[in-house]
Amino acid sequence: MTAAPGMRDLAHRLLTYEAGAAKTSEPMESPSLRVYEKLRQSLGEFVGVVGFQSLASRALTLARPEAPSLSAARVTSDGSLQALGEIETQIDMDKDRAGEGGIILIARLLGLLRSFLGEALTLSLLRNAWPSEAFDDRNSVHGRKA
Repeated sequence: MTAAPGMRDLAHRLLTYEAGAAKTSEPMESPSLRVYEKLRQSLGEFVGVVGFQSLASRALTLARPEAPSLSAARVTSDGSLQALGEIETQIDMDKDRAGEGGIILIARLLGLLRSFLGEALTLSLLRNAWPSEAFDDRNSVHGRKA
């Protein structure tokens, strides 16, 4: 089973936004890690550290069959993600696959959120994490006009 196309599209939009934001500010970590950390901060306030860690661990488990490069990644007890940056650096040599594991992981995480919290609350949490043009509220997480 693969991530829903709407979730992949949304994950791709968020990663594209973060990649563009890195060009205008000092470079930090990969776009995938920046999106993940924003979700961790926003959702951690809502579901707590343990709740986010559980969701992220499940998302990683679901993403691994689609992106074997994520096999080295792991979610720590505080919910942070280890090894994704190193994986993306290695994959960056193959531009067609660069960031694909991150997109799949974020898409899986967003899909779980939508399943457990519903679309309206998921959209609200995303708007809290990305209050600017990164998230176009005219599009639902299903990939169609609302």
